[in-house]
Amino acid sequence: MPGMDTSVTLHKLQLQFPEWIVDVVLVKKPNGMWRRYTDFTNLNKACPKDFYPLPCLARLVDGSKGHEVFDLMDASWGYHQIKIYPKDEEKITFITEYGLYCWKVMPFGLKNVGETYQRIVNSIFTNQIGRNMEIYFDDMLVKSKVRADHLNNLRETFN
Repeated sequence: MPGMDTSVTLHKLQLQFPEWIVDVVLVKKPNGMWRRYTDFTNLNKACPKDFYPLPCLARLVDGSKGHEVFDLMDASWGYHQIKIYPKDEEKITFITEYGLYCWKVMPFGLKNVGETYQRIVNSIFTNQIGRNMEIYFDDMLVKSKVRADHLNNLRETFN
């Protein structure tokens, strides 16, 4: 389908009568362009809430005091790094004029996406959080008390 990124969506020709179909609406962006938005409102109502603790911004700011060097990184399209279980793809099926599609990766707007993403990044960086890194959803701050340690802290993050 034109404009549909095949790395994040999958054309589902074999789905004849999916149990779930979510709406796709067009939303006008501030620059006047249109963006396709998958509306998960009804599906989100049916999903239980994940009560994984989300980060407290004030704690992250306090945890950065006394550090000399910082690098802030934004995990662009971070949620799209998380694959949807194949058995759950049908639940996030959407229809377009080109046919039925489903998400292969976790889309923005789905309930509990923030909690799921936070759980994963916390488990990946568990040995660094609070010591030389702070994470707030898809924003990651690598911090160093002295400039001489910063390159090693960045290496630890990217390895």
